[in-house]
Amino acid sequence: MRVSVRGRVEPFHVMEVVKAAAERQRSHGDAILLCVGQPGTPAPGVVLRAAGEALAAEQLGYTEALGIPSLRGRIAAHYRERYQVAVDPAAVVVTTGSSGGFLLTLLAAFDAGQSVALTRPGYPAYRNDILAVGCRPIELEVGADSRYQPTLAQLESLPEPPAGLVVASPSNPTGTIIDPAELAAIAEWCAARDCLLISDEIYHGISYGRRCASAREFGEDSVVVGSLSKYHSMTGWRLGWLLLPEPLRRPVELLQGNLAICAPAISQAAGLAAFEDAAGVELDGHVARYARNRDLLLRRLPELGITSFAPPDGAFYAYCDVGHLTDDSQRWCAEVLDATGVALAPGVDFDPVGGHRTVRLSFCGRTDLLDEALDRLAAFARP
Repeated sequence: MRVSVRGRVEPFHVMEVVKAAAERQRSHGDAILLCVGQPGTPAPGVVLRAAGEALAAEQLGYTEALGIPSLRGRIAAHYRERYQVAVDPAAVVVTTGSSGGFLLTLLAAFDAGQSVALTRPGYPAYRNDILAVGCRPIELEVGADSRYQPTLAQLESLPEPPAGLVVASPSNPTGTIIDPAELAAIAEWCAARDCLLISDEIYHGISYGRRCASAREFGEDSVVVGSLSKYHSMTGWRLGWLLLPEPLRRPVELLQGNLAICAPAISQAAGLAAFEDAAGVELDGHVARYARNRDLLLRRLPELGITSFAPPDGAFYAYCDVGHLTDDSQRWCAEVLDATGVALAPGVDFDPVGGHRTVRLSFCGRTDLLDEALDRLAAFARP
């Protein structure tokens, strides 16, 4: 049977690691997952109660394709409260996770063959989705000199402006935050050149002393991607959103109605509670734990000989150079899992060119388990 070119995208390698770690847990019972970007905590209590009430009292059938109006209005209010920018609820589209929102944006905004720029290292599904819809990714190599974020100078050095640009702040896998002034300059550059800026802001709320600016602060020409998965600890609820420029709103609505009908109704009903003050108190407690874990990780990484890593300003990742240990990160991560039970994400997922010398460590789990994992890794890496 013939398989389309779209279906032959690269795998998301970390999911293979997760599968191997699950097998390790079944066989040895000692797996510690530092490979996944998933909070180790459930949704806030107020969200769980709201879900129970909705299950008991509501039909939970299809909603409007754009999302229930009360949730769209609450998301719009969130931008006024956090960023002091006015957002029309009509600009908000509730999606099946940020992943669904990103795919809708690609389909609505670009034709096959158009170019979309993104950073390397960067989130692999974005590169793979761009390829899957027939567009051409332009990878901007970023490093320590720019805090692993794109710069205006890089964009100006391109032979021609791309049709789109994806930025992520805080970034996966590096955890770095783009400087607000640089984001403002990039947004202005994109608007002047008819280049659609897509700002991935799904890790907003998780930062360590640096401010996360929203692209919405610098105009309404960009697409902002948001989610309840990370800060709100609701990965499996699959609830995200887009803030869209006016020309993209109707096309995205039509695509959503055809491809997904709507985001999950139970998640929408419960998602309203995720913005309540009671949820924020609980969630900020998680961020405080991430901060403690971050400090522990940065203090202990030198025990593994790791002294070169991206500065994790936000999210819950450390992107580390392990070139002194391996030149094949995928094989090395498999060896580490087999020898220690600790699961790491190989850098080739995020950088197919230079990622053979890097790994990503996630520090969103329990502090005691992170400490135990570092003990095992230090023993493994010791000559």
